[in-house]
Amino acid sequence: MATEFEPSVGDWYEDPRGRVFEVVAVDEAEGAVEIQHFDGDVEEVDMDTWAEMDLQPTAEPKDWSGPFDDLERDDFGDVDTPLHPEAWGKPLDEL
Repeated sequence: MATEFEPSVGDWYEDPRGRVFEVVAVDEAEGAVEIQHFDGDVEEVDMDTWAEMDLQPTAEPKDWSGPFDDLERDDFGDVDTPLHPEAWGKPLDEL
């Protein structure tokens, strides 16, 4: 099944194999679409290939760790406590 969706920068799609990617550039003059997969890989496809792809629109992943798959969860620091600028204080005061 061919896609009926026009590529638009910022749109997210999923292919039949479950790979999620974002459209990061569209060059109509060159007839190319640049996509970035969730794991960070960047790929360029021509418009004919885009039209033949079986895609489903999807939401942007909430988990941003895709390109950092070699890191452990502990490497991300305390992701459960959000950082707020007003709580940063004056770091030089501690010196």
